[in-house]
Parts: sequence; C-alpha cells; structure tokens
Amino acid sequence: MVDSPAHLVERLLSQRVTLLLKDARQLSGKLLGVDEHMNLVLEDADETTADVSRHLGRVVLRGSNVVTLYSSQAPVAKSG
Repeated sequence: MVDSPAHLVERLLSQRVTLLLKDARQLSGKLLGVDEHMNLVLEDADETTADVSRHLGRVVLRGSNVVTLYSSQAPVAKSG
C-alpha cells in the first residue's frame, strides 16, 4: 500500500524542513504538524525572498501554497 503525501510528511515531524512556495518564497523551520490537506505548521520559521530574509516565528501554511518540501534527510515532493 502506498502512503499518502501527508503520511510521508508526518515522518519529518520535529525535523527542520525547507519549503518552496508558489510565490517563490522559501520558508525553513521545524515541522510541528501536518494534516490531510497538507497544511503545515512550522516553528522558528525563517522566510527568504529574492530581496530580504526575516524571522517569522511560528507559522501555519495552507498546503496548496507549497510546491516542494525538503528535509535534511530526503526530499519529499508535493505536486499540486
């Protein structure tokens, strides 16, 4: 049986991940949670754009905005 994308991402809970978003922003932080819609919660998140980097703290991201999720272990791609 094939795991759903949310179950694959659940394996990365409590690890530092990097997300590429549809609007070309990059967020990195510790993954605290994920639901069946791939909505994500990051702690100690940092945002990087072409122009600026800033610390955001805890953020909740709508899953449909995430293009790709990377971890230091292995990449987990989310198509959407």
